[in-house]
Amino acid sequence: MTLSVITILEIAVTFVALGTLKLYSLNGMTAVLLACIPTAVVSLMLCLLLGARILHGSRDLARATRTMGEDGRFAAPAHSGAAELAVLTQELAATSAALTESREQERVLEASRRQLIAWVSHDLRTPLAGLRAMTEALQDGMSRDPERYLRLILQETQRLDHLVGDLFDLSRIQSNSLTLSLTPVPLADLISDAVGGIEPQARSRGVQLVPGGIEPVDVRVDIRQVNRVLGNLLSNAVRHTHPGGTVTVCARVAEGQAVLSISDACGGIPEDDLNKVFEPGWRGTPARSAGKDVGGGLGLAIVRGIIEAHHGGVAVRNIEGGCQFTASLPLAG
Repeated sequence: MTLSVITILEIAVTFVALGTLKLYSLNGMTAVLLACIPTAVVSLMLCLLLGARILHGSRDLARATRTMGEDGRFAAPAHSGAAELAVLTQELAATSAALTESREQERVLEASRRQLIAWVSHDLRTPLAGLRAMTEALQDGMSRDPERYLRLILQETQRLDHLVGDLFDLSRIQSNSLTLSLTPVPLADLISDAVGGIEPQARSRGVQLVPGGIEPVDVRVDIRQVNRVLGNLLSNAVRHTHPGGTVTVCARVAEGQAVLSISDACGGIPEDDLNKVFEPGWRGTPARSAGKDVGGGLGLAIVRGIIEAHHGGVAVRNIEGGCQFTASLPLAG
């Protein structure tokens, strides 16, 4: 509005100056000024209307922005005024949606962290209580079978060492400090080594390991970390497969990546839990988590972290009689 008034005054001063210099006759100047009056009035009215619209839009936008600062949610005003304000409103709405999604992810991570701490605390407290009881019994000479107690102490100590190692590895993965030493290697060799390592456990449980088609493919991976992935997946599959069942291992090339799949005969995972399988601390239903050899529920979370560090992906789905875990790895070359 101020600019419009200045423009009109400039025009009026110009005509007065021209009249003073005798460049216009009095009648000509009067006619021109009379013609400018309606134009000036219309311009002022338009400026007032547009200014009021922009003012109301900016006030509504400021009010909505203050609300976003208070409760984190942005409610876009019904009328944003000028086009520039409309663009700003859209950007604020997009920013608010991104912040809301980030807060939701943070809430989920915080809940997962607290649950993990509770589970790990329980897993640490139980073996420590047993170790203390057995140690006191040995110290007081109350044990009738000291050799058995020593074996149990060693077993529980190894379990604690494994749990602490998992926690350390998970912390490195979550802090993006996991370093990889990539080497080209045949995937079949890695699978063969992992199957050989888990075979005694499978045999003791009456579970059969079956190759389901392993294509000759070379991958570029960190051998030690991928061996851990294979060990975790195979151990998990054998542990949850019913006696007499089979665990099938496959490897193929798909979409420019090597795809490893391990199928078990666990009876399947509830659909509501499929998206929680790779969360730290997840152990599934009580039936799946029963047993003394269950760890801290960190194995699958570590698997996902290692695979994603290789720029691959991991997934799980239910199949007939069980479930199938798949992991994609980069090809060599």
